[in-house]
Amino acid sequence: MALATPGCVSLDILSLGPDGPPQQSVVQGEAGPKILLLEIDGVISNADAPSFFGGSSMGTVARVRNVLDLARRDPEIKGVLLRIDSPGGTATASEQVYTEILRFKKEKSVPVVAQLLTTAASGGYYIAMAADEVQAHPTTVVGSIGVIFTSLNFAGLMEKLGVEDQTITGGEFKDIGSPFRPLTEEERAQLQSIVDDLHARFREVVDRGRPNLDTVEVAALANGRIYSARQALENGLVDRVGAMGDAVGLLSDRIGAPKVRVVAYHKPNTPRSNFYMQAPAVAAPSIDPESMGPALAPLLGRPGFHYLWWPGLSGLR
Repeated sequence: MALATPGCVSLDILSLGPDGPPQQSVVQGEAGPKILLLEIDGVISNADAPSFFGGSSMGTVARVRNVLDLARRDPEIKGVLLRIDSPGGTATASEQVYTEILRFKKEKSVPVVAQLLTTAASGGYYIAMAADEVQAHPTTVVGSIGVIFTSLNFAGLMEKLGVEDQTITGGEFKDIGSPFRPLTEEERAQLQSIVDDLHARFREVVDRGRPNLDTVEVAALANGRIYSARQALENGLVDRVGAMGDAVGLLSDRIGAPKVRVVAYHKPNTPRSNFYMQAPAVAAPSIDPESMGPALAPLLGRPGFHYLWWPGLSGLR
C-alpha cells in the first residue's frame, strides 16, 4: 500500500535536554486520525546511554514510557505501529516495555501492529508479542526465544600470571558467577534454575501473543534458534511478510480510516521527514560486532539475565 494513503505518528524522544519540549511536524497526509509509530531500536536496556550532544539520554524503558505518556494526551491517536529492529536486551527491560505497551493498548482501546525490520530477536520479539498482528520484513531475522547469562572465568589466566583471588564473602553464594574462579556444580544449577524460570516466562508471553500456536508448539520453537521471515511465517511466529507501508495499511483497515496524518515528534531543530528517519540526537547507539559496541558494552558491564541474541557472546565463554 502506498505511503500516501495511511500514516503514523512518531514520538521519538530519548532526551529532551535543554532545548525544550518536543515539537510536532506533519510529514505525511492532511486529514484523518493518527497512528503512533513507536520505535524499538538497538539493545533494550534500562541504562542511560551517551547522548549525541553530550550528557546522557534515556534508556529504552524510560523513553517508551515518555512516548506513551505523550500519546495518552492525544485523543486523535487511534492505533500503534511498533517498528522493531532489536537483538533484545535485559530480561527486565524487555518485560517492562512489553507491559507498558499492553497497558497503553488497554487504556486507549487501540489496535497494535508490530513491523519487524532487520532483527527482531529475543527481547525484540518478546516486545512484539504485545501486538495484535506481527509482520516481518522479507529480510527480517526472527526468534532466539531464550535466555542467556554471561559469565567469564579468568582463573586459568590468573594462575599463569601468579594472581590470587582474595575475595571475602559473607554467605556461601555471595560471589556466584565471579570471574576469578570456576562455578561449582551447585552454583551452576542455581543459575540454571533462574534461566529456566525466565525462559518459562518468555514462553508464556509467546503463548499469549501467538494464539494460533499451542503450548507444545511454542516450546518446540522456543529453543533459542533464529528464523528467516519465511520460516517464521511457516511456523506461526508472524502473521505475514511485508513492508512498513503494508503494516500501516493494516492499521488503517483496523480503525476504518483510509486517510491518516503522519506526524513526527522531535527535539527542536531536528525535524523528521519520514518514518524511517531518526533525528540525530536520538539515534540508537552503533553496534560493532567486533568490539560489542557502545550499546552492548554497558549492558554486559554488570551481571544480569538477558533476552538477547548476540552470537559474539559465545566467544566470551
